Amino acid sequence: MTGLLLLAGTPIGDPQDASPRLVRALTESDVVAAEDTRRLSRLTSALGVQPTGRVLSYHEHNESRRTPELLELLVGGATVVVVTDAGMPSVSDPGYRLVVAAVGAGVRVSAVPGPSAVLTALAVSGLPVDRFCFEGFLPRKAGERARALAALAGERRTTVFFEAPHRLAATLAAMAEAFGEDREVAVCRELTKTYEQVVRGPLHEVLEWASGEVRGEVTVVVAGAGESDVDPASLVAAVQALCDTGMRLKEAVSEVAGDAGVHKRELYEAVLASRG
Repeated sequence: MTGLLLLAGTPIGDPQDASPRLVRALTESDVVAAEDTRRLSRLTSALGVQPTGRVLSYHEHNESRRTPELLELLVGGATVVVVTDAGMPSVSDPGYRLVVAAVGAGVRVSAVPGPSAVLTALAVSGLPVDRFCFEGFLPRKAGERARALAALAGERRTTVFFEAPHRLAATLAAMAEAFGEDREVAVCRELTKTYEQVVRGPLHEVLEWASGEVRGEVTVVVAGAGESDVDPASLVAAVQALCDTGMRLKEAVSEVAGDAGVHKRELYEAVLASRG
């Protein structure tokens, strides 16, 4: 019989958010694969527990090399728990490759639910949460980031991003350029920690705040585009991205216009104008 792969959600700040199931998984599993073994040690120390199984590092730099090793253990019957520095493994963190490999090998995959920066930020943002999407980290290069945001300009759902504190001001400036400086945003910093802070307001106001020194883990929640907010010209990049995949222009225009709530004819004309 094959083993069990457990993706275990860890606290995003306060260790007291750890669930009893997480404690059992850490103490009873044959292997604990941790994104940072030092952070795992701090967490287990705060919880007053000690893993009895083997502890291995499993991070972005060794994920491709270590996945076959962990898969071999799983196929051999071991219970492997994967934990990252905070939140749920595989969500902008290591874990996805191992899940795919385990599923392909017929290994059972389950999860220990836990805190989520995405859902926590949504809940406290004050922005609509009935429909949302998650974009993770934006590209670091300015040009690539601008193109990614241009493709999201017409997104009607609330969107959640992760960002490093030293790049926050540049990202908010790029968002103001792509979405308009009056688009509502909530910057959530150090969620569940001692110095938790949520700054809400239009992009131009929050950008002014972010121009100072910002520290800690940051999650950015941006309101979706309203019908009157969408300039067809801002959707040209999204249309072009679909065309680059092989989709016909009219089909791409129809899909993007439908999602953004703009007239197809106006978007089609904007695309033609951009092509000279």
